[in-house]
Amino acid sequence: MSMRLKSISMARQIPIFKRWAPEWLIKIILFSMTLPGIIIFFLPLSNINAAAGYYGSEPADIQFAVALFYAGYVGFYSLERRFFSFLAAKEYFLIFTTLQILACLVCYYTRDIYILFPVRFLQGMLFAGNVNLSLTLMFTRVSSERGREISFSVFFGILICALPFNNLITADLIDSYNFNIVYKTAIFSYLPGLIFLTLTMSNYRPHARFPLYKLDWQSFVLYSIMLVLIGYIAIFGQEYYWLEDIRILGSVIGIIGLGLLSIFRQNSNKRPYIDLRVFRYRNFKVGLVILFIMYICRFASGITNNYLAMELHLDPFHISYINIFNLSGLVLGVIVACCMVLQKKKIQYIWVPGFLMLLAFHALMYYTFDVQADEFNYYIPLFIQGLGVGLIMVPTIIFIISSVPVSIGPSAAATALAIRYFGFCISIALINFYELFEKSRHYNAFQDHLTAVDPAVKSFLHQQTIKLMAKGMSEGHAVKAAHRLLVARMNVQDHVRFAMDYYEMMVWLLSGSLLLIILFPYLNRTVLYLRSRKLSPA
Repeated sequence: MSMRLKSISMARQIPIFKRWAPEWLIKIILFSMTLPGIIIFFLPLSNINAAAGYYGSEPADIQFAVALFYAGYVGFYSLERRFFSFLAAKEYFLIFTTLQILACLVCYYTRDIYILFPVRFLQGMLFAGNVNLSLTLMFTRVSSERGREISFSVFFGILICALPFNNLITADLIDSYNFNIVYKTAIFSYLPGLIFLTLTMSNYRPHARFPLYKLDWQSFVLYSIMLVLIGYIAIFGQEYYWLEDIRILGSVIGIIGLGLLSIFRQNSNKRPYIDLRVFRYRNFKVGLVILFIMYICRFASGITNNYLAMELHLDPFHISYINIFNLSGLVLGVIVACCMVLQKKKIQYIWVPGFLMLLAFHALMYYTFDVQADEFNYYIPLFIQGLGVGLIMVPTIIFIISSVPVSIGPSAAATALAIRYFGFCISIALINFYELFEKSRHYNAFQDHLTAVDPAVKSFLHQQTIKLMAKGMSEGHAVKAAHRLLVARMNVQDHVRFAMDYYEMMVWLLSGSLLLIILFPYLNRTVLYLRSRKLSPA
């Protein structure tokens, strides 16, 4: 670790890049090298039905493929520093980027979901190395706090824009070709940056080669298995009826056992994988709670996209165009948040407007959901949701890192990354629970109130039967079809009610979060300041 810090502090004075390469172009290339990885991060979620159809799997399997990528990123984050110390920067880039291209090539050629799963986990590991080295070199090339915070904001701005951006750029590709075309596109997007870095980066090694002995791979394995099991439980738990299924029960027992073993290892190791001293700091724990809540609320916009597709029958093109408003809100929110951080605004002045935006979004959507609606009703709510997430994301991560001493900053960043993964998994678990359980509850409630003698039901069946007979259908078939239409209408109502119930829960959660932020003034004692150029971003 000390060798890594020493090497980074020297990086601005050593010729890592050749003199002919302009500074502005180097910075652009360093950021561009993270873009393909960010795009393939949430790529399967851009059109989950197309992905499930291509691999012959269920939508839950596609969600699990995204969770595996995330788990690889989170699990490998702390181990990646040792490889940075072992390899020269140019070797590091070439090896990790080449492996990422090969992984995309495997994803392009395979149609077996069980081959895709381990490759997605490997892609997450490679993404961790690629992103961390790119941003580490970027941090060493900006001498001021202002530049570091702008770099931080640009990276996380790109990251949180990944979902709507993927929807926008892949809608036409997936509609015109097979789903795997997006992996072929990712392969070609890596090549320009790879060629440029090969030509511009020197072979100079800024530090002595730090051998890979005492590599804490055991902690990496334990940690990664726990992360994968958490994702598995969150995604498949409701489908398998939670602890009634031996697979979910075994996963829970495994997490508890591995968690206790990991805590024992971290407390006994001289150089822990993640330093648990970070949890001694109150503001650090508060920041984790805020980040966790924000991540749960962030992915609630997926319910809106499903509603637009299933109830309003919009195709992926129109949904991607509508999400431009969400994308615009995200970009504006990140810019405003970055300006407020640079102006040293108190964290409460950033969090309160951000959570108010999210509260307004969920409240507006609660009253806007209906079986029939105009798509322009959702432009402003989606923009507000993006603005809220953009305001909260970067300041919260800087707040978390600023809450602990610089020496354990990397552990704070790794913990924040784990909380983001946990928030992603819990949001999927909550949505799956509400979708399967609440829809069933509302369906049964509708059945209790809708009877054959109900005047509204009789009127609906009579009208639909007449319409179908007018189109040439026989009376017997028209009666059966009218009953099927009634069931379809009930299913639409069930889905709308599930969405309303979920957003109502989010309203209460956000209201509690706002009270927490407003009633605890000590939060403002932490100064939002990236105090070290040695930090690797989470």
